[in-house]
This record gives sequence, structure tokens and C-alpha cells, in this order.
Amino acid sequence: MEYRGNRQISTYMTSLEPLGKINGVMSTVGNLPRGWKGYDTYPAPAPLRRSLTTLPWAPSVYYSTAKVNSSVASESKVPVPQASTNQMTRCDEVKVPSLFSAARNALYTRYAPEDWSRHKRNISADQVRASGERLRMESNRLATELDDKTKHTIADVGNKLGGRISDVKFWKREVDAETEAMIGEMEQLNRARQALETFLKETDNQAHIAKECLYEREKRTGIDLVHDGPERALITEIDLTHRMRELAKAQLSRVNAQLNLNRAAQHELEKDSSDKHAAANIDTAAFNLKETSRGISVHSGVHRIDNTKSVPESWAEYTHNNVSRSQAERNASKGLRNDLQSMLKHAGSELWNQWNKVNTELSRRVRETMEARNKIQAHLSGTLQEIFDTDRSMALLEKAIQDKVNPLKVATTRLSSRLHRPNMESCRDAAQVRLIQEVNEIDESIESLTGQIRDTENQLQTLHRKRADLEQDLATKNNTLFIDREKCMGMRKTYPMQDRIWQLV
Repeated sequence: MEYRGNRQISTYMTSLEPLGKINGVMSTVGNLPRGWKGYDTYPAPAPLRRSLTTLPWAPSVYYSTAKVNSSVASESKVPVPQASTNQMTRCDEVKVPSLFSAARNALYTRYAPEDWSRHKRNISADQVRASGERLRMESNRLATELDDKTKHTIADVGNKLGGRISDVKFWKREVDAETEAMIGEMEQLNRARQALETFLKETDNQAHIAKECLYEREKRTGIDLVHDGPERALITEIDLTHRMRELAKAQLSRVNAQLNLNRAAQHELEKDSSDKHAAANIDTAAFNLKETSRGISVHSGVHRIDNTKSVPESWAEYTHNNVSRSQAERNASKGLRNDLQSMLKHAGSELWNQWNKVNTELSRRVRETMEARNKIQAHLSGTLQEIFDTDRSMALLEKAIQDKVNPLKVATTRLSSRLHRPNMESCRDAAQVRLIQEVNEIDESIESLTGQIRDTENQLQTLHRKRADLEQDLATKNNTLFIDREKCMGMRKTYPMQDRIWQLV
């Protein structure tokens, strides 16, 4: 088999027939009978297909089938080589058949043995490799030395950044601790101010509640509209609340002034803490930067910029002054809170006592009213029960009348049907007499039940009038109870002023 891409030297038949066999061997193109063609002149099918281009195992590529002309010498088709080293000597003396003209042409395109030896000598590079090895070793030594120096410098810078981060965090903790203390003091002072504001609101609200109670009690009706103990206690409570409000307003102005001073000190501390937090984050980010970190780049000339505004001594003194100022303001705030607490205790105690006195009077009046209301309600309950029983009795009477309707229908229907008896069959017999008696009895029963219903209705009307009177009295008591217990005491139950003030101070 020839290599793919070379011209086929011999042509074989694709058929298994003995036509192509000569002397028991496969014939070549030169030994084929006359008239046999080495290429296809028509698309013949197997098994007698013969061609260089139709063999399934070596298709024709690059070269086409050559036609041999015996009248022209094959030597004339061979090109003459230009180089003397490539000219054939002994091979030229041999007459090469024209069939191998393609192979003969390939011999003139190959290298000579001298070319192969010269190339072998030229590829030797020992001296170049030695020079390259020396340069490589020197480069490795220099790179290692500078790398060690850079690592030492980076470690030293990291230590300096770590020390600076520790200093910043230490002072930041001090500032944060003082800030927390100031925030706690301001919260307590704010609670004290809220206590004052709550005290003012509640004293005003307490006076308003007392007035509302007086106005609501004017809505009592009938005999319940009296000038009693709760009304006198409410008037006293209104006068007391007005005096305590004037005292609380004077303390509130002092608290507001101290809160402004505390806020100024807190602002300086928070600003210093924020600056230290930003500086610590920047230094921490710089400390954590590595050669593999993202976002790093060369900033030319940045080391020549100096934007510093302080030295370590002035930096520490600035923070110390802020902390000292905050401590002084906190001490002043504590003294003010103590004065405020004592004032609130005194005022709250007096108002609380008066509030309890009013509640006590209202509770006593509510108990008296409830006793009267319970008696009325008991009478009303009995009256309502009697009305219910009477209604039930009337319903039974009406049902009894309704029960008589169907028997009356049956009896009258029987009598009506017996009227149609013919001639002598229309007899006044016992059945006829008894049916007439039955109709009369049923009519009498209905009249009796109807009369009973009229009497029951009259009694029911009397009961309803009595119920209306009792309900009127009960409504008066309920109105009084609603005013004293629900409105007045309801407003005062949701007003534990003393407990709320002690929780806020």
C-alpha cells in the first residue's frame, strides 16, 4: 500500500474474476493485455471496476493518472538540478523507466549528506548555555536578596501600623466609655425632664380631670343631683394642681440648659470617636493589604505629600481634654437631678394624697348609689319575671284557642256533609244531636278562653306600667353610677401619677 498523497505506481483490478490474472499473479499495468485501460472511461459498477481513483483503500489525491507515451524518452522529462551536490551521478547512468518519473523527480528535491552533517555541527550551543546559566544564577541571587529586604521592610511597616492601631483603639475605648457614660447621664436627665414634662401634663390633666368630673356630675338627674363630699374634694384638688405647676416650670428651664451643655460635650466625643474609628479602619485596611489583594496599584509621588495636622502629644492631649470636659458636665447634671427628684417627691406626695381623697369620696358615693340601685333592680327583676309568666300564659291560651279550631272544622264539616242525605235518610239521629252539641261546646270553650285572654292582657298592661316606673328609677341610679364610677373614677384609675414619676426620675 502506498502512502496517502503519493501517486499509485501499480494499478490493480478491483474484481475477483480471473481476467486480471496472468501466470497466477496479479498483473501490473505494463503486463495488462492490449486495449486494457488503467483509468475509468465510464462509471462501471463492481465487480469489474478498474481505476486508480476508485480503490477504496487509497483514493487519488494531489496527483492525477499519468499517460505513458512510448515515443518520447523518459530522460527528457527529468529536470536538471542546479546545485552540483544535488546532481545525480551514478543514478543518471541508469535508465529509469518512464513509469517512475514522479519518484525520480522527488530525488532531486532532497537534502545531501553534507547538508545534514553541517546542520548537526551548527546546533551545538554549550558556550551559550553556560553564559545563560551564569546570568540566570546572578539574577536569582539578586532577586532573592531584594526579596528578603522587601519582606523585612514590610514586616517593620506592619509592626508600626499595628502599634498605631493599638494606640488608636485604646483611646477610642476611652472615648467610647466616656461617651456611653455621658449618654447614660443624658438619658437619666432626659427622663428627669420627661418627669417634669409629665408632671406638668399630669397636673394640668389632673386639674382638667377634676373639672371634667364636676361637669359630668352636673348631668345627674332627679334626687341624685346633690352637693356631696366628692364635689367638695374635687374643688380642693383643682387649687392644689395650679400651685404645683408653677414650681415645676422653674425646674424645667434649668434642665434644658444643662441638656444643651451635655449635648455639646457628647458631640465632641462622638466626633473624636468617629475620627478614630475611620483612622483605625484605614490603618487596619492598610495593615491587611498583601501583594495578592485586589485594588492595589502604584501611586506615584504619594510619599512626598504631608497632610499631617498633629503630633502624638497634641493628639493625645486633644482627646484628654474632651474626656475631662464630659466628666465635669456629668457631675453638674447629677446634682441637678438630685434637686429635681426631691422637688418631685414633695409635689407628687401632696397631689397623690388629694387624688386619693377624691377617689375615696367617689367610692363611698358609688357604694351608696349601688345599694339603692340593687333594691330597684330586685323589684324590676320580679316584675319582669311576672311579665314573662303572663306572656307565657297568654301564649298558652292562644294555643288552646288554636287547638279548638281543627275540632270545630271537623264537627261543622260533618254536619255540612250530613245535610246532603237524601229524602227520609235526613234523620235527626243520635249522631246528628251529638255533633250539634259538640259544635256548641267548642264555641263556648273558645269564648271562655277569649275572655281569659282579655283579663290577662289587662294585668300585663299594669305590669308594664310598673316596670316603666322601676326602669325610670333604675335609669336615674345607673346614670349616677355611670358618671361617678365609669367616667369620674375611670379617668382617675388611669392616672397613677406618683408611680410614673418615681419610675422616670
